[in-house]
Amino acid sequence: MARKMKTMDGNNAAAWASYRFTDLAAIYPITPSSVMAEVTDQWSAKGQKNLFGDPVTVVEMQSEAGAAGTVHGSLSAGALTTTYTASQGLLLMIPNMYKIAGELLPNVIHVSARCVSSHALNIFGDHSDVYACRQTGYAMLCSSNPQEVMDLAAVAHLATIEGRVPFLHFFDGFRTSHEIQKIEVWDDADLAEMLNWEAAQNFRDNALNPNHPVLRGSAQNPDIFFQAREACNKYYDELPAVVEKYMDKVNAKIGTDYKLFNYYGAPDAEHVIIAMGSVMDTVEETVDYLNANGGKYGMVRVRLYRPFVAEKLVEALPDTVKQISVLDRTKEPGSLGEPLYLDVVAALKDTKFDGVKIFTGRYGLGSKDTTPNQIIAVFKNTEKKRFTLGIVDDVTNLSLDDSFNPDTAPAGTISCKFWGLG
Repeated sequence: MARKMKTMDGNNAAAWASYRFTDLAAIYPITPSSVMAEVTDQWSAKGQKNLFGDPVTVVEMQSEAGAAGTVHGSLSAGALTTTYTASQGLLLMIPNMYKIAGELLPNVIHVSARCVSSHALNIFGDHSDVYACRQTGYAMLCSSNPQEVMDLAAVAHLATIEGRVPFLHFFDGFRTSHEIQKIEVWDDADLAEMLNWEAAQNFRDNALNPNHPVLRGSAQNPDIFFQAREACNKYYDELPAVVEKYMDKVNAKIGTDYKLFNYYGAPDAEHVIIAMGSVMDTVEETVDYLNANGGKYGMVRVRLYRPFVAEKLVEALPDTVKQISVLDRTKEPGSLGEPLYLDVVAALKDTKFDGVKIFTGRYGLGSKDTTPNQIIAVFKNTEKKRFTLGIVDDVTNLSLDDSFNPDTAPAGTISCKFWGLG
């Protein structure tokens, strides 16, 4: 079915897709995610129905911790439950995230990823909040722009219902959450056709009910806890195939090419950037410019970050690659490198890319702009194995020279600057 075009930002796109799969939304506002909860509340008040024929029940709590507790309780009672958050709000949800994942309750948390305040308050975008959730057991799916948010939000909901592993679907705060684009929106009939209704009913049948009581939330001692904790392995082993299945269904319906890792660039690329989030649109434009001028460059867009499937990353990379630069939008002081870099290094160990040089860089902390000239600097860098982008690092001298600043926009592009709005 042909999809309709609408103008909306990333937050509205996430809310649009998630509303269809949600029985109850537990909300608490925090910049820049508040719009998702706000429009969900508006649609509910107007009586708009989800795929199950009911308006979404919206419950606003007094903190993100309360919202997360509501999510856990609502899921336990058999209601498909969604929430929306960012930054410190997401961190307040972490204790409940461990429980929700540990009990294999299907859930999606939509996150407009935002800086976690450190030496100073910053309410703008980076990935320091979502990276803090790596150990919770939530699968992590990343979108790069509003259209991807619309498409992959649906994948997250479809996959969690069938795979039982909860999802954290994230996209860059402000840069994507507030970016207004004309995008194609889902039709309810298409989503209903893709939904595994049997899995949804199985979830409801497994709810806490005095008519068929089950034991949950028990305390386990050293003799059994470890053994029981390992019992979830098969769900995580099987989840990437479930995500691929729904990406393939989406691709078949709307003509996209979503994969766990998407490669773009020269088939014989020698230098490849690996990253995730909105920066990839900038990298893509830069790759086109450099390759049009005789370069051999490429990029890998990470979509499914957890579980991290090493074999799929290896499949995505061209055999010709000689250097990889991994870009992380966070800072993990004291570590050997930022999270995505460490995952890539581990994934490529003992593969045909074992000997490839892997560099690591930080970019975009607190919504610092990342521009094509900085990406060119990454591709030209062959010396600094650790580097920073977009700043002048006069303390540890990790910054790259990005003085070469050509116009990389495709021919015919018209750029406009609006004054006095907002």
